[in-house]
Amino acid sequence: MELAALGDSALILRVGDSLGEVLAAVRRLEAAQLPGVVEVAPAFASVAIFLQSPEHLANCAAAIPAALGGRRRAATTARAPRSLEVPVCYDLEFALDLEEVAQHCGLSPNEVVTRHAAARYHVRCIGFTPGFPYLSGLPAVLMTPRRATPRTAVPAGSVAIAGGQAGIYPLRSPGGWNIIGRTPLRLFDAFREPAALCAPGDRLRFVAITPEEFSRWKK
Repeated sequence: MELAALGDSALILRVGDSLGEVLAAVRRLEAAQLPGVVEVAPAFASVAIFLQSPEHLANCAAAIPAALGGRRRAATTARAPRSLEVPVCYDLEFALDLEEVAQHCGLSPNEVVTRHAAARYHVRCIGFTPGFPYLSGLPAVLMTPRRATPRTAVPAGSVAIAGGQAGIYPLRSPGGWNIIGRTPLRLFDAFREPAALCAPGDRLRFVAITPEEFSRWKK
């Protein structure tokens, strides 16, 4: 592991490219309740530790190795990983890039849908926009580069892939991932607790639904 400053009021802990390593580091840091820490945020292969002020930087950096090396205690605020089913309509009305993805992969659109829905995913981290889950588990045959020109507005609920990852756009936002479907679920709601539907460590699978089911779900 490597620890470095992230500005004057934060630290970044770089760990191996393993979801288990990231989550273990997060839980140990949360359980340690280090003075001055206001948030511990997991990323794909690192953990950010945000502090109240620059005055806490040196002491926190010195305390982190012991916190990581000590016996892990359960963090009282930790949320247990869950298994989620996300309904997705892969109809071309919502799957704006499905045909291009199919052509790139040498598959038919139906084969892309079948393979995407058959896979099992893990939420690696949340970022980019509030509630956006970065998902590992995309079948290698579906790996597709990002779009050469990002869209200025991607509809909320869009299910997308880029490189070796899958994701879901919680909010209408710019984006350059390939859109292959849309879910009627609301992934982020500021008035809900927790606001984000997904959390790092959650397991996720996509379930194909028809346009009629999508319409009924939205009502």
